[in-house]
Amino acid sequence: MQQIKEILKSKAEEVEKDLEELMTLEEETAPQLTEAMQYTLLSGGKRIRPVLTLLTAELLSGNYEAALRAGSALEMIHSYSLIHDDLPAMDDDQLRRGKKTNHLVFGEAAAILAGDALLTYAFEVLAGLNLDPAAKVKIITNTAKYSGQQGMVGGQVLDLEAENKELTLAEMQKVHQAKTGALIKAAVLNGVYCSKYDASAEKALLAYAENIGVLFQIVDDLLDQTGDTEKMGKVVGRDEELNKSTYPKLLGLEAAKKAAEEHAAQAKAELDIFGEKAGDLKALVDYILKRQH
Repeated sequence: MQQIKEILKSKAEEVEKDLEELMTLEEETAPQLTEAMQYTLLSGGKRIRPVLTLLTAELLSGNYEAALRAGSALEMIHSYSLIHDDLPAMDDDQLRRGKKTNHLVFGEAAAILAGDALLTYAFEVLAGLNLDPAAKVKIITNTAKYSGQQGMVGGQVLDLEAENKELTLAEMQKVHQAKTGALIKAAVLNGVYCSKYDASAEKALLAYAENIGVLFQIVDDLLDQTGDTEKMGKVVGRDEELNKSTYPKLLGLEAAKKAAEEHAAQAKAELDIFGEKAGDLKALVDYILKRQH
C-alpha cells in the first residue's frame, strides 16, 4: 500500500505542475476569473482521474506527455463540476477540500463563469495534444460523451431529481454510473487512446473503469456516513441531510462494504490479461477501497 501511495503522490505532483503551467496564461481578459478558476483547480485533491490516465498509458507504453495533458484537461472538467455542484441551486455546500467553496469566495456568478471557463479550456487543451489527428478526435469525443448529457451532467440531473425519493438499487446505480463513473471511464479510455491498443485491451480496461467507478461511489457513500469532516475536507452527512439514496442506506453498512470488496476484486480480475504489468492499476484499486478521504 505504501508503494502505491508514493506513486500517487509522484503522479499527482506531475499533474499539479502541469495544471499550474496551463493556468499561467500569457493573456488574461479577466484576472479575477483566472483567480476563481485557479482557486478550485489548484486546491489539491487526490487527482485520481489523471493518475488513471497516466497509469493506463504506462501500461500500454503510450504517449506519456499526451496522457499527462489529457489527464490535466479532465481534471479541469472535474473541477468545473465541483464548482457547479456546490452552488446553492444544486448541493449548496460550504466546504470543499478543506476550504470555502468557490461561490462563497467569489460569488455565485463568478463561480458559474469559472466553471464554464474550465470546461471550455479543457477542450482547448485536448485540441492541442501532440497526437495523430484520429487519436486526438477519439479523446475529444470520448471526453465530451462522458462529461456531457450522456455522462456526468446527465448524472447530476438524475441526482437532483432523486432527492427526497426512495430509489431502487438499479435506479441509484444508473445515477452513479453517470455522475461518478463516467469521468472515471473517460480517464481510463483517454489513457488507452494515447497508446497503441487492441480491442481486447480496450474492453478489459473499460470493464476495469466501470468497476472502479462503482467502487469509488460506494466508498464515497460509506465515508459520508462514517467519515470525519476534517479528514474529508468537506462536510459529512450531506447525503442524509439531502435525503439521497446511497449504498449504505439501501443495502446496509456491512452489505455495502461487501459490495465494495466485490467490485474491487472484479476490477483487478479484468486486468489479468496484462499480467504483472498491471500491478500499479491493481494496487490503485486497493487504495480506493481503503481510502479515508
